[in-house]
Amino acid sequence: MYRFTLTFTALPEHIDVMGHVNNAVWVQWMEAMATSHWEAVAPPEHQANYAWVVARHEIDYRGNIREGESVTGETFIPDGPSGAKFDRRVDFRNSAGKVIVSARTTWAMIDIASGRLMRVPPDVAAPFIDGTDV
Repeated sequence: MYRFTLTFTALPEHIDVMGHVNNAVWVQWMEAMATSHWEAVAPPEHQANYAWVVARHEIDYRGNIREGESVTGETFIPDGPSGAKFDRRVDFRNSAGKVIVSARTTWAMIDIASGRLMRVPPDVAAPFIDGTDV
């Protein structure tokens, strides 16, 4: 299974009144993971023709980080596509390696030219399922 990783550091603007990363920031980081993964793996013609929109987020918060602390996000596609939809997992690990935020997001594929949902073609899905870790 192809896994993609990025590291994020909590900046002052990420911190909420509780002194840790705001939940909305975790969602922004999930989107950044998905976008970076797409841009790293999808060929230019796929990036020019297709876009993704979120259909659903399911997030488990098991911990948090404070300003200046970092997490490593790891994303992967646990299953193949289902019609226009593709599920993506994202796990964020703290410096001790513990998963502190875990999410499963359902993304839907859009044909940019028509603006309509479309089934995920096998050649679009394949590099995300059969690729190598980055």
